[in-house]
Amino acid sequence: MRNNLWLICLGWLFTTTVLAQQQPTNSSYSFTLDEAIEFALENSYQSINARRDVAKALKRKWEATANGLPQINALIDYQNQLKQPVSLIPGEVAGKEPGTFVPVVFGTKQKASATATLSQLIFDGSYLVGIEAAKSFLQYNNDIEEKTNLEVRKGIINAYGSVLVAQESVKILQNNIEALEKNHLETKKIFENGLAEEEDVEQLQITLLQITNQLSNAERLEKIALQMFNLTIGIDVNSTIVLSDDLDSLAMKNMDQSITSKPFIIENNIDYRLAHLYTEQTRLELKLEKSRALPSLSAFVNYGTSAFNNDFVFLDSDTKWFQSSILGASLNIPIFSSLKRSARTQQAKIANKQSQTDFLRTQQEIQLKYNNAISDYKFSIGNYDTAKQNLTLAERIEKKNQIKYSEGLTSSFELRQAQLQLYSSQNEVLNAMLTIINKKAELETILNIPNNK
Repeated sequence: MRNNLWLICLGWLFTTTVLAQQQPTNSSYSFTLDEAIEFALENSYQSINARRDVAKALKRKWEATANGLPQINALIDYQNQLKQPVSLIPGEVAGKEPGTFVPVVFGTKQKASATATLSQLIFDGSYLVGIEAAKSFLQYNNDIEEKTNLEVRKGIINAYGSVLVAQESVKILQNNIEALEKNHLETKKIFENGLAEEEDVEQLQITLLQITNQLSNAERLEKIALQMFNLTIGIDVNSTIVLSDDLDSLAMKNMDQSITSKPFIIENNIDYRLAHLYTEQTRLELKLEKSRALPSLSAFVNYGTSAFNNDFVFLDSDTKWFQSSILGASLNIPIFSSLKRSARTQQAKIANKQSQTDFLRTQQEIQLKYNNAISDYKFSIGNYDTAKQNLTLAERIEKKNQIKYSEGLTSSFELRQAQLQLYSSQNEVLNAMLTIINKKAELETILNIPNNK
């Protein structure tokens, strides 16, 4: 009965393992833009390491705190004097003639001891500064994590938009090739019937070859854009991705200019906060150098036991151990360092002034960056409107030239020029939509919109 039970368990385990190996891993994903951002903030490589940096900062804060808490250390020591030292005593002590010396050996050959020491820092100026600095360091890492998340968000928006543009570009080129192939076939038949010149066929063939080559390149770029998106989001680059949002709706959503009327609160900007933390760091470094001139006080108490013998008998129960204990305190008072501490304090003071100057410069740079972002965003919207109008005009011009060409009123060269102008306008519209998405993301990053709505 027991053997049968073991066979059943082993068979179940084997079957489960085989089925698990046969089932393909789920490497297919579907994302809206918001879902992609949320996924990346949890799973992108940058976000994961940013969270680890915060975890390290928490441990570093505790490390700084623990320096001022009680410390207990134990020491176990064993000594075997393979060749014991010899001392000389006056000969008259041992009944010898005065002026002579007698060699003697003091103590036992072997010794074992165990000591436990409790130490406590009572006062140290640098410790107090260290506690304050640890808190500042933790805040710095929290802000770095926030900055990383903002950059990840912006990167996902850029990557998402790039994939949509690449996919839309492929669709447009495929439609253009389909129309060109139809024109090329019709013109070729007309030429074969003697109603058109060979140059007309060749002009259309040149355009068809160019657009076909562009389609091949666009398909490669689409694949690369998808892999870049996968890398940015934090999944395997070969995973299958479906993007749920479309380019038009995403561009329309990002053309809401109400963001330009939001008040710019520079204190919300993450670069401002990091620059401010840097000035705080230099202030603490100055405070630390000043604290080195203060006395430090610590205390300790220990308890130990020792045994002595010429043989190794320390594990025997009848070995006699001798107890000892010490209570002590230490006061360290810096008196004179040949102006070394003063020089270091002055260096820290200068560094603090430099950080304050850099902070002022950073504020001006952030304000200028905001102004540029507002200007670029407004220009991208205006450029999109222009590109849309140009596309409408280019479509009308190309359509008129198609009609004129079919009626023999214009040359194939003029038709080709109209077609190339149309294809260029199509590209400009796609790029204009992507620019709107990217410029909006840049502006939101400066305003810290995701965290300060």
